[in-house]
Amino acid sequence: MSPAVAHNLDHTFHALADPTRRALIVQLKAGGRRVTDLADAHTMSLNAVSKHIKVLERAGLVERHVQGREHRIQIADDPLGEAETWLTDTREFWETRLDRLAHMIGASEFAAPQNRAVREEKR
Repeated sequence: MSPAVAHNLDHTFHALADPTRRALIVQLKAGGRRVTDLADAHTMSLNAVSKHIKVLERAGLVERHVQGREHRIQIADDPLGEAETWLTDTREFWETRLDRLAHMIGASEFAAPQNRAVREEKR
């Protein structure tokens, strides 16, 4: 993984780790909204919501469009592309490992009764 991709993933996962930022993303699924509308839906100041939006912007998850004094926020195009690729690759790695573990456990369970019978014969 390149340093740039790792850096982007750090920002993406950091941004999504906060429940307020995830709630903002959910609000934006319906379409772009003014920052003031986003703030009204939360019991926090406009300044606090703006800070959360800046974190989402740095992660490339949302985009800001300024029209005069009005700031509209919308979900960015394909904001989770790199994260999705990383998660898919990681999931495939763990599924392979878990499949091997399940196979080994299955083989152990199959062999276990035989081992018990041998131990009982030795008594």
